[in-house]
Amino acid sequence: MFEKLIEILKANPRKIVFTEGPDARILEAASRLKKDGYLTPILVGNVEEVKNAAKETGFDIEGIEIIDPETYPNFEEMVAKMVELRKGKMTEEECRTLLKKSNYFGTMLVKMGVADSLLGGATYSTADTVRPALQLIKTKPGAHLVSSCFILHKEGTETLAMGDCAINIDYQDTLDKDGNVVVTAAEKLAEVGVETARTAKIFGMDPKVAFLSFSTKGSGKGGTVELSRNATAKAQELAPDVDIDGELQFDAAVSPVVAQTKCKGSKVAGHANTFIFPCIEAGNIGYKIAQRLGGYEAYGPILLGLNAPINDLSRGCNAEEVYKMAIITAALK
Repeated sequence: MFEKLIEILKANPRKIVFTEGPDARILEAASRLKKDGYLTPILVGNVEEVKNAAKETGFDIEGIEIIDPETYPNFEEMVAKMVELRKGKMTEEECRTLLKKSNYFGTMLVKMGVADSLLGGATYSTADTVRPALQLIKTKPGAHLVSSCFILHKEGTETLAMGDCAINIDYQDTLDKDGNVVVTAAEKLAEVGVETARTAKIFGMDPKVAFLSFSTKGSGKGGTVELSRNATAKAQELAPDVDIDGELQFDAAVSPVVAQTKCKGSKVAGHANTFIFPCIEAGNIGYKIAQRLGGYEAYGPILLGLNAPINDLSRGCNAEEVYKMAIITAALK
């Protein structure tokens, strides 16, 4: 799986900024990336602190760019740009204070084109990684929300994609001030499905997308059945070139035998590899079952819908996970 991503990076030289430069896991991953030569890391932090941390841990970061918010020569230009982006929602002083923090500073490095992508969260919470991205990078044209997916991989088996398992608790209609529906919950879930399918393609998958439910084609009622059904119809409109079906129970989505009984003739049922959950409870539980009982490696959450590739690490991550997530993040550009 990673060979395909590495080929993308070899053909398209890119830079990735790490917001937690002195962290030993980041240093190990950056050192390895430097040695590999197909992705250029940038470390955010005090230069001496980062170098001393690397020396203590024995990681070679010679030649890797280290940028300190306190001494960055274009800092005032960055402040002015952030004030403009926040459009009266933050004062100049508030922007200056936030940009002294590595999560905001790193995000602005991406916004200003110094780096192509960002990976953070080794010490920050998910919210502290996502919030600056929403405020400064913002959603790409046509996107109504930021969501996420996980890529699950096990040697000798098919790679899977699952979304959204980490960001959106549930899906509600967006209303204007007069109470009129501007964006439906189904349209939002449909976006999750389409963005997850697009991400799956980057990993070399031929996505067959199943919008999951406890119902298959009307066999059950209530709960999120209607949401999954309506999201399926909308996703099919948004991505007519992708095989999409729903609402499907998981067994109908993956078992050809069950599919023949419950939804014969479907291009997806019995062969799905991209699974869209109707709420975070189902998604988070689902991918962790696959990870822990199925023996899959889970990569993510991979953030979807942003104008630039920005991803979040688990605070319990190790250096190998940082290294792999860096490759994934940069290849999404």
